[in-house]
Amino acid sequence: MPMFNPLTIRFWGVRGSIPCPGSHTVRYGGNTPCVEIQANGQRIIFDGGTGLRVLGEHLMSQQPVAAHLFFTHTHWDHIQGFPFFQPAFVPGNQFHIYAVPGKNGQGIERRLNDQMLHPNFPVPLQIMGGDLRFYDLEAGEQVHLGGGVVVSNEALNHPGGGVGYRVSWQGIHVAYITDTEHLPDQLHPGAFALADRADVMIYDATYTDEEYYHPQQSKVGWGHSTWQEGVKLAQAAQVKQLILFHHDPSHDDDCLDRIGELARARFPQTLLAREGLMISVYPNVIHFPATPQAS
Repeated sequence: MPMFNPLTIRFWGVRGSIPCPGSHTVRYGGNTPCVEIQANGQRIIFDGGTGLRVLGEHLMSQQPVAAHLFFTHTHWDHIQGFPFFQPAFVPGNQFHIYAVPGKNGQGIERRLNDQMLHPNFPVPLQIMGGDLRFYDLEAGEQVHLGGGVVVSNEALNHPGGGVGYRVSWQGIHVAYITDTEHLPDQLHPGAFALADRADVMIYDATYTDEEYYHPQQSKVGWGHSTWQEGVKLAQAAQVKQLILFHHDPSHDDDCLDRIGELARARFPQTLLAREGLMISVYPNVIHFPATPQAS
């Protein structure tokens, strides 16, 4: 085993569209997207769904906190946890916040500010006492965070626009590909570039093929993919570990269990994301626990 610390991935929110707490989602969780990666002293957070609130509670015991927060896009389920992110209110904490501007040209600072304006929220973004630094990225841009950790992005296929990310460090590559709709006749080039020979690929598997192509309730054009397409991409890109993510709120724990069984029959190195799941990645080695870690 290498003598340096691994890259670690932790899932704080794994649902898409809307939070869905309840007895039917206990095992996988009901919070919307938030994934934390730590590599060589850099803390990277992808998306600010309601899982970001839970991560924030965890970080309150570790202050001062510094982190890089990357947004894929700003649909509600990916930003609604940001106003409740406690560390951002604490002076001495520092957050670098990144996103590619939307098709209307609005940057990430404007978008996060606007969701906290009256009548939507009681206090403005400016009340946050932390050091918040905002960066508008170009599609395809690389961000060097220090310590050899690089985050790159690629445009994906989602209404209103959106990007996926790839974290690279010490020959390890992790792809975060969510809120994207596969193409009907080929692999999406941006998704493939992010996934290419990744150690871990986190993929938008909101629907099943049956739901996506349903003759009366088709989801074509809704901006999301299926677990079957995730398997297809993982195989073509020679991914080592596939993590199905962005679970539909109508998919209860038993439904997700069945999806996991079907997916593993086609691609054995498949896991379904669940809140609390931690994965450690060393060069040429992937280790993950059989059960989620406690908060």
